Amino acid sequence: MSPITLALLIFAVMLVLMAVRTPIAISMFIAGAVGYVLQAGWLPLANFLNTQAFARFASYDLSVIPLFILMGNFATQGGISKALFGFAAALMGRFKGGLAMASVMASAAFGSICGS
Repeated sequence: MSPITLALLIFAVMLVLMAVRTPIAISMFIAGAVGYVLQAGWLPLANFLNTQAFARFASYDLSVIPLFILMGNFATQGGISKALFGFAAALMGRFKGGLAMASVMASAAFGSICGS
């Protein structure tokens, strides 16, 4: 099967699945899996899916998200969020659009405190 024919077949499978109201993510996954099986076979696809499932959840990027949320909760409970916003509102409150500027300034201050 030529590469162009295979690409058109994968695209057609994806469009047919979308036409029967399958969610887009599932349609794209099934179309990609069909193309992978047609090119390499079932066992390489199963091995790829097995390694990718572990690699996605073992990522450092995903491990810091709960810690960032925990840090935000600590800042809220400790009152630093309210104090930062109060300070920014005192500085910018008299200007037009001061509430928006105060929230941006408080967010920038919190970002500089936490190092993000």
